[in-house]
Amino acid sequence: MALKTTRRSLLAGAAALPAAAAAASAASSLQGESAPDLSGTSILITGASSGFGRLGAEHYASLGAKVFATMRNMPRPEAEELRQLAADKGYDIEVIEIDVTRPRQVEKGVRKAEEMAGGAIDVLINNAGISYAGPIEMQDMKATEHTFETNVFGPHRMALAVLPGMREKGSGLIFQVTSQLGRIIVPAYGQYSPTKFALEAMGEQMAYELAPKGIEVCMIEPGGYPTEIWENSRRRTETLLERTPEELQATYAEMMGGIMEAGGASRETDPMDIPRAIAEIIAMPKGERPLRRGVHPTRIPQAAINQVCEQTQVAVLEGIGMPAIAKAVYNR
Repeated sequence: MALKTTRRSLLAGAAALPAAAAAASAASSLQGESAPDLSGTSILITGASSGFGRLGAEHYASLGAKVFATMRNMPRPEAEELRQLAADKGYDIEVIEIDVTRPRQVEKGVRKAEEMAGGAIDVLINNAGISYAGPIEMQDMKATEHTFETNVFGPHRMALAVLPGMREKGSGLIFQVTSQLGRIIVPAYGQYSPTKFALEAMGEQMAYELAPKGIEVCMIEPGGYPTEIWENSRRRTETLLERTPEELQATYAEMMGGIMEAGGASRETDPMDIPRAIAEIIAMPKGERPLRRGVHPTRIPQAAINQVCEQTQVAVLEGIGMPAIAKAVYNR
């Protein structure tokens, strides 16, 4: 990322960007006029057994990328299915075991991917994530630690593993798959929002620190999509309820009833929006990629927050003598 690149004007007007306009723009971008070419790009994805990770592995490979699809608890049917798909379609997909909560497995898996790639990984997609539903008071330390280990410490471990190679190469791109709930709060989603807020903050700080190294960071903020995370969350929440005192459950009975019914039932959206948005950003010229991209066909409620945050951060960075970093990170 060239630090001398001129930043496009972002501060015109004091009003925040209306969410509806941002949603329309994002929907148009998702559809795109032509598929990007990712030939020669090495991409490592966590949580590739299902959801955005599984869809992304196939999509990026179909665009020519060399994909390292990682997942935990191998051997497992999802790994064999992905290997068979790669063989049938001639895709360059390698399936590697990585549980992001296990430091030694992260280090071993990343080193294996780098050896197979012949050098540093070009793109890391921190996609793996989990959730337990319920108010914070019902989130015991077992659930809390599990959520932070997966959603925050896991991406941190992955970044630590790939960054030496990226720094030596002088380039790289890290995606943090966060959420709308990493910028706004909806009650009774447990530690999900706190962890996604943390992932957003970690990604933004990394963006500032890594810009001089030629490495970019982008937060992808999905809205509601029908992926396996909802059913997985329901199962985890049921185990949490089994060890939650009945008196405490009764205190939040109405709230829990609503959140358990909500799940992913009404999400008539296309999960492929996420891989398409990520592929589009990968294909952008270095130095022109966005720090954040909200993704949903109709609702991006965090758009105004993102714009205010951007304005504030640019002012802060310029005020403390870091205008080059402000220009590099917010070059749009």
